[in-house]
Amino acid sequence: MGRPGLSRRHLLGTAGGLAVAGSFGFAALGTGADALASTARTRVRYWNLFSGGDGSNMIAMLDAFRKAHPDIAVKDSTLQWGNPFYTKLAMAAAGNRAPDLGVMHIGRVDGFAPGRLLDAWDVDLLAKYGLREQDYNPGLWQRGVIDGRLYALPLDIHVQLCFYRKDVLKKAGLLGSDDRIVPVASVDDWFGVLKEAKKATKKGLQTIGLWINDQNFQWWFFVAFYTQLGGTWFNDERTEVTFDTDKATQVLEFLRRHVSEGYADPAMGSVNAEQFINGAPFAWEGNWSVPVYSGAELDYGAIPLPPVFGTRATHAESHSFVLPHQSDRGGATDEAAHRLAAYVVTHAQQWAAGGHIPAYKPTLSTPAYQKLYPQNEYVSAMDHQANEPKVWFAGSTGILAQRVGPIVVSSTVGSAKPDAAAGRMKKELATLLAMRNPMDGKTAAQGGTAA
Repeated sequence: MGRPGLSRRHLLGTAGGLAVAGSFGFAALGTGADALASTARTRVRYWNLFSGGDGSNMIAMLDAFRKAHPDIAVKDSTLQWGNPFYTKLAMAAAGNRAPDLGVMHIGRVDGFAPGRLLDAWDVDLLAKYGLREQDYNPGLWQRGVIDGRLYALPLDIHVQLCFYRKDVLKKAGLLGSDDRIVPVASVDDWFGVLKEAKKATKKGLQTIGLWINDQNFQWWFFVAFYTQLGGTWFNDERTEVTFDTDKATQVLEFLRRHVSEGYADPAMGSVNAEQFINGAPFAWEGNWSVPVYSGAELDYGAIPLPPVFGTRATHAESHSFVLPHQSDRGGATDEAAHRLAAYVVTHAQQWAAGGHIPAYKPTLSTPAYQKLYPQNEYVSAMDHQANEPKVWFAGSTGILAQRVGPIVVSSTVGSAKPDAAAGRMKKELATLLAMRNPMDGKTAAQGGTAA
């Protein structure tokens, strides 16, 4: 989820790089020089957006695949995370220069004109390589289904978590007999916990890190708690906004209290990890922070965002494999792409070490996964996902977060009143609902986004 690092990768978009990279004017990073020189009968070109620890884990999984399948050469390239990746992938698909396999956040798939910029998976071919619908959480699988066809094959679920320092909570009397944080089931419970934790916090540290000034994190937190309240976004036909401003105001007031009551400091919004490592009792972060905190050898735990509104739900996204559109897709290369994706999904123990929850359910029942901590403390989040609405403008770093996220931030920091911010959010949702997807010129109501 971080920004790209070189590690074992080399630049492809410079002079003399691959033609596809040069033709679109971007730099890609990859480990596939061996694939270019390989004598394997089939070559799979694979684009992803994984860097840092995720990138290292993906490289290890690809190397294991290469060893097990020497007849398939994998040419992997890592591109810049976020919207630049999606722009380049769209350009490649539209220009018939797409890779054989790609990765997308599942929330972005509806906006990628499935059927035009993405090709559907052959579920029978996936089954041939050991991957079936029954191996998935039903709701997660259906998120990748559009108009009855599978366009996104989930690799994982990555969720927002409540990280907590056990040493501080023990001092505050907030650890149970199981050495885990005491249960929280209401807003009053949660602020009671924060009050006691603050008393045990070293001077100069905030009680909780919330990424207060970050539009993406604030939006993700809002989605989680709005879902806990049973809030909806649009009607089934995607023609009307059903956003509940009363429920939204409750959530915005809840987020604002962390700042107004002195538990979170806007001035420390970009140093949450450092604060947590130095002794702050809480941090709300994505599960990709697990390697950071484990590497710092902290005595900590991690649970899904607390069910303060009575229902368990935490924001969730999913890295998923996709098939960028190719006019001549098929044959040995397409089958090899299916085989590679199925292999990575079904051999995701390495991936779980990075904090992500594997989408392939059999992995979760293995002794190796069940020994992972704190992964085994928050794995239940798979069954309590709070997702963005299934519309073309949603998904990780998408237009929805760009438009509505800043409104949430304005309420959290106190520059806008929660009820006024909720009204602005509803107006923005109405504007987005009427917008046309630049990928295919259709509004959400015209886009066939219902599974």
